[in-house]
This record gives sequence, structure tokens and C-alpha cells, in this order.
Amino acid sequence: MARDRVADVLASVAANVRRLRERRGWTQEQLAELVDLDLTYIQRIERGRANVTGVLVGLADTLSVSLPMVLRRARMRPVVRGRPRKRS
Repeated sequence: MARDRVADVLASVAANVRRLRERRGWTQEQLAELVDLDLTYIQRIERGRANVTGVLVGLADTLSVSLPMVLRRARMRPVVRGRPRKRS
């Protein structure tokens, strides 16, 4: 049961980090640089595959949101492969 709870929290963190990053128009590379994390770690976070206990505060601060905003329950939207389009 505890594993299910952890998996649920990590899935919500993944969805929220990706949503907040995309809202700002940032790539995963840009977020990784801003938070001072490796790109592959950001990718693992956004797939719900990384235990992010130690970096949640840094992510929240970099995304300029409260920690509860990163932790709130959320669902992952379908992944669109490739780089985001440039905003005009």
C-alpha cells in the first residue's frame, strides 16, 4: 500500500513539473540548467521514475510556485515528442 502511495505522489509531481515547465515555455534542458540538475534527472522526474524528495524545494523555487503546487494531485497529459514550437 505504501508503494502505491509513493507511486501516486511521484506521478503527480511528474505531471505538475512538466505542466509548470511547459507553461513557462521552457525545455527540459532549460529547467535542468536553472535548477542545476542533470537533464536525465529532469527526464526521470517527468516520467515519475525519480525519488525527488531532495529536489522538490529547488524545483518549486525555480518554477516560482509553492511546494504544495508541485505536490498537488494531477494527471499526466499525453507526451508530444520533439521540441516545443517557438513562441512568436
